[in-house]
Formats: sequence, C-alpha cells, structure tokens
Amino acid sequence: MTSALLPTYARAPIAFERGEGAWLVARDGRRYLDFGAGIAVNALGHAHPHLVEALTSQAQKLWHTSNLFEIPEGERLGQRLVDATFADVAFFANSGAEANEAAIKMARKYHAAGGHPERFRIVTFEGAFHGRTLATIAAGGQQKYIDGFGPKVDGFDQVPFGDREALLAAIGPETAALMIEPIQGEGGIRTVPPEMLRDLRALCDEHGLLLVMDEVQTGVGRTGRLFAHEWSGVTPDIMSAAKGIGGGFPLGVCLATAEAARGMTAGSHGTTFGGNPLAMAVGNAVLDVVLADGFLDHVLRMGLLLKQQLASVMDRHPGIISEIRGTALILGLKLDVLNTTFTAAARDEHLLVIPAGDNVVRLLPPLIITESDVAEAVKRIDATAGRLEAQMRGAAE
Repeated sequence: MTSALLPTYARAPIAFERGEGAWLVARDGRRYLDFGAGIAVNALGHAHPHLVEALTSQAQKLWHTSNLFEIPEGERLGQRLVDATFADVAFFANSGAEANEAAIKMARKYHAAGGHPERFRIVTFEGAFHGRTLATIAAGGQQKYIDGFGPKVDGFDQVPFGDREALLAAIGPETAALMIEPIQGEGGIRTVPPEMLRDLRALCDEHGLLLVMDEVQTGVGRTGRLFAHEWSGVTPDIMSAAKGIGGGFPLGVCLATAEAARGMTAGSHGTTFGGNPLAMAVGNAVLDVVLADGFLDHVLRMGLLLKQQLASVMDRHPGIISEIRGTALILGLKLDVLNTTFTAAARDEHLLVIPAGDNVVRLLPPLIITESDVAEAVKRIDATAGRLEAQMRGAAE
C-alpha cells in the first residue's frame, strides 16, 4: 500500500500499540525489549505513571496560550534547571535542533552585543550531529545531511575530532564559540576525554570565546550525572538539552549564563509552542523523578552491570563485537558486521537497538531499567551475535 507520508524514513515493519517500562507491545501482540528508548527520548520508559498523571491532569486544564503570557509551570521548570546546573537562564523549545538553533544564535548575539558582530563563526567537530535544520546540519558538517540543500550555511568551521593543532588553526578573529557534544551519539558513542573538555574551556577563556555544549542525547541523567559535562568539572557558557527532558513529550531547552545570554533581549528570539503548559507539566514531572535521591545512583549501577555483562558477550563473539564504548546508559557496540544487519537481527530477537556512525549500535535504554531487564537484554544480544556468527559460517561453507 502506498503511504501518504513523505518517504524520508526507512521504517522497520513494526507498529507499536502500547508500552510499559522498558517494554513495547506491537499491534500483533509481540513484546519487544526497548534498548533504544525512542533514540534516548523515553528516559523514564513507557507509560510512567507520574508522567501520565502530570500530562493528563494538565490536559484537562490548559494546553496552549503562547509566550505572550506568563506560564507559571515554565517559570518553575526553568528555575529548577537553573538551580541544578551552571545556568542563570533557560529558553524552552520543542526539540534538540531548536535548542541548538537558540544556542547558535545566542553565541553570535553575545559578540554582536559586545560590539563585535564580525565574530559569528563557530568551530565544531568531525562526527558531530546537532540537528536537521539548515544551520544545524552545517554545524554537524556531515555531507550526507548537507547534500542537495543548496549552499551550506556559512559560519561553521569543522575540525577533526581530537586534533588540537587543527583546532588552534581554526580559531581566528571571526570565531565566536566552540560547540561540542561531551559524547557523540550519532557519531558512534565517541566520548570526549575530560582533559580535552578542560582544554576547550581554557582555549575559550584565552580567546574570549563561548563554550557551547550539546547535551541533547547525553543529558538528563543518561551518564549518571544530570549532565555529562559534570564528570569533567568543566562548565559551559551555553548548553542545549532535549530528548530525555520531556520523557517522550516534545521538549528542548537552551540553558546559559546571564553573561552569555546578554544579547538575547525582548524580540530577539521566539517560539510559538516552546514552553507550552503541557510540555512544562511533563518536564517538571521528569525532574521530580530524575532529581529524586538515589535515581542517578541507580543509573550508574545499571550501566556498570550492563557494561560488565556485555564484556563477556564480546569475549564470546569476537568476530561480531570488537569494542564497547560509552558510559552508564549511553553505550555503543563497535561491530565487525554491518550495524544495520545487527540491528535487524536484534529485532528478530525482539530487542530494539539504534544504529549510529562508525558502524556502531547504540544501547540507550530507559533509565528505569532493572537488573532483570539488563539480564534479558544481554541474553538477546548474545543470541543476536550467535545468529550472525551462524550465518557467517553458513555463507563461508
């Protein structure tokens, strides 16, 4: 049957009807263990009762008024995020791309407000992914996302990951900021070493640049801290977050210091839907859970358990899995078979994982997973690797 939808997705032939915790149920009744979480979005799993109550309660009162008026729950969520982070101010949007657009505009406006409008260029890093708008695909620099959309948006200078000399050469009189993901998600779960983040902070201070952190995928508890950059002791000037912060409801935020946001005055930026009452109710409910005592400790425990058990799977299947990357509950398996082949084979084992760059599959389970969920996922990954090994032996014979 021909679909009325634009064919921009290569969708797997499964439609899900309902979910609970880390499990999804397809329309035909089959159950799948979800270790993709909607690409790190469903941080608290499916149908979390506290989120369901927050959303349905708010839905019975008010959905949308626009930012022409005060939104008390938005004021509350903004204050809670400021209190829990380096930031002084928050701007709410609907997605990670929009949060990154706000961050990019803020970095440029900072210099313009300081009398240097020529400082608009932002240095980014090879393998990055910052979104799908014209500006954010230019920031990410991946040609496969840029091709066919006309001239690349000017103002972004990309350097190889970890190449300090190239970075120094890219910083010039027009440079406004450095922009980086603490762990590249789409790029293949490549972790930026803490010493590199500290060096970026020092370079920004030396050259009068802003440090922008993209924590769209790494934030809201996924690494066992509220935000991944906290592990390095480095403080950004501007940070984007999304995905997990809404627990499945569209929500993004750009957080910044008051100094970095000095150019963002009334009328300089805006959004129709960003910060709407429904999103704010859910965002506050997510923080209720993630900031509760012991929650981040649970994430660390489950992440350590998962990584330890995956190591034994890698030992048993060295021709399939060559490396385990990442930390806590943002992990990647570097493969010696095509990641799309592995993803499809895992789906046959009723396990959902997410392909990424550098021939990696991502494991991004809900943060509420249990020891039994970990054991079941490892069992299914082991079966997937075994299935692929058997296919390879058959092909060789």
